Amino acid sequence: MDLRFGDSKPTDEERAAVDALLGPPESSWEGADRSDADLRWARGGRAARDRRDLLLPGLHALNDRVGWISEGGLDYLCRRLTVPPSEAYGVATFYAMFSVRPRPATVLHVCTDLACAAAGAPKLCEAAEARLGPGSGVKVERAPCLGLCERAPAALVIRAGESARPAFEDEVRSGPKGGPGAQLPGNGFEKGRRGRRTAVCAPATPDTAVQAATTPENAPEEPAAALAVPQAPDPRLLLLGRVGTVDPAGLDDYRAHGGYTALRRAFALGPAGVIREVTDSGLLGRGGAAFPTGRKWQATASQPDHPHYLVCNADESEPGTFKDRVLMEGDPYALVEAMTVAAYATGARHGYLYLRGEYPRALVRMEHAITQARARGLLGDDILGQGFSFDLEIRRGAGAYICGEETALFNSIEGFRGEPRSKPPFPVEKGLFGRPTVANNVETLVNVLPILTLGAQAYAAIGTGASTGPKLFCVSGSVARPGIYELPFGATLGELLTLAGVRDGLRAVLLGGAAGGFVRPDELDIPLTFEGTREAGTTLGSGVVMAFDDTVPLPRLLLRIAEFFRDESCGQCVPCRVGTVRQEEALHRIAARTGADAAADITLLREVGRAMRDASICGLGQTAWNAVESAIDRLGAYE
Repeated sequence: MDLRFGDSKPTDEERAAVDALLGPPESSWEGADRSDADLRWARGGRAARDRRDLLLPGLHALNDRVGWISEGGLDYLCRRLTVPPSEAYGVATFYAMFSVRPRPATVLHVCTDLACAAAGAPKLCEAAEARLGPGSGVKVERAPCLGLCERAPAALVIRAGESARPAFEDEVRSGPKGGPGAQLPGNGFEKGRRGRRTAVCAPATPDTAVQAATTPENAPEEPAAALAVPQAPDPRLLLLGRVGTVDPAGLDDYRAHGGYTALRRAFALGPAGVIREVTDSGLLGRGGAAFPTGRKWQATASQPDHPHYLVCNADESEPGTFKDRVLMEGDPYALVEAMTVAAYATGARHGYLYLRGEYPRALVRMEHAITQARARGLLGDDILGQGFSFDLEIRRGAGAYICGEETALFNSIEGFRGEPRSKPPFPVEKGLFGRPTVANNVETLVNVLPILTLGAQAYAAIGTGASTGPKLFCVSGSVARPGIYELPFGATLGELLTLAGVRDGLRAVLLGGAAGGFVRPDELDIPLTFEGTREAGTTLGSGVVMAFDDTVPLPRLLLRIAEFFRDESCGQCVPCRVGTVRQEEALHRIAARTGADAAADITLLREVGRAMRDASICGLGQTAWNAVESAIDRLGAYE
């Protein structure tokens, strides 16, 4: 292994940031002062290599403290972990939230994706850039979807630097002894041990965005998660019933509203009984692939190789998707309980929650829930006196849509570039760290709780025969009441849009997000099921429903989708790496032309789209052409 460290030295801040994560270095081989003992033997190499998975947290530590990752800081982190700097540089440059070039400590990320673009994000960016000039100490960056589509246009402020942990955070992480913990802060301003401060501004105006960027502590108060659920509070909802009703910081409040009933029943059934219940319920994965959850759990549990791992994919980055954020902000203990049930059923003793880097409130809420559950004997050794041990930790993503693909997510956790792996072997055989791994998203896991409390038969009676249970839909765009809606499978698209208050002049509806497809206003009778959308020639995906009226320029919307896939392609395989660029180039050429003038480029688009769909390694390239194809064929976008 050729390390090839440079001559650059870390600053005191960078050294302190890394040491706070890894502890002080033990020898000069790791960056400490040289001693005579270090000339006789090298220490820490193998142990350091075993900590390769701390590379991503280390990059976060540097970026959070300084605002960017310098050569000296990167070299010091690489010495501590015995990682070649070239590899670490490849990882650092893979993620949109990191920078390897100097930039101001404060960055204003303005979402320019579909819902925000339709709500005026380009003008918001221009106004913010005009008011925050070079001397302001703030950098304005155009960002992909921030997961705040119900409050478009959205902005996120991140300010780097060391800051003392505030009193509320100490209370939130420990809570009164034997009590439910302190109330969590209600606004979007968060600060703490990572040294960064964040403020969410949504819906944003030039005034509020500039205020949040210059004085994040005075940012407008962020609405409660319940406001993203127009149906709340409604205890009849199976997945969202506690949002807006239960204190998200209160473990006792959660238990008073049915919390940990499912885990107790799981212990009564045993691992095989839990898997049988999940299988009989007909639960399909809610992340878009719709794979039978019980079959995945059974395949992982039956593997003789140990240890087994559990991974919760909370890196929802599909434009228009924000359901997992609302669940984690409004009902965090439900996810902790659901992960514990999944781990018990599959024989996992350690779990990872891979959380979007753009979700500061969800991060604080989940950290608090994990800490409280651990303190009360609901995580760790001998949970509820049943002899079962399980613990979990949070790993923050850093802005990479491709990490929503499960094997890319494994690579990210392990400290490598988030590039998908070829299959087989499948994750249930060789997943995280080469061990059997079950990976589910937040919504899928939370569905396990009503399966165990109601029973598989009662759960399967909800919805349709092939699509059972309730489904969460993320509705945004040209509607009066955007937000998360919980409906049983089988409700029609028109019924959902009626609940959300669709506006006059509806032009198109995008199902499944950027990787989905458009449908016309006369197709609102499509049943919202996996099989119903498939028969209609579209996809349900993760439950994104974005409505666009006739004020939204469709060609510009398609161009933004193409830009998104070009930016988010990991570049590993040629069909996707080249195809997404060619797709964007063709859409640029025909943006101002229609009819016969665009025919040649439309033919080219079809050829490129087929190549991406047939030959790409993962779902990103395979679906990058879907929305454009549906807009051409169903909406006549360029006629």
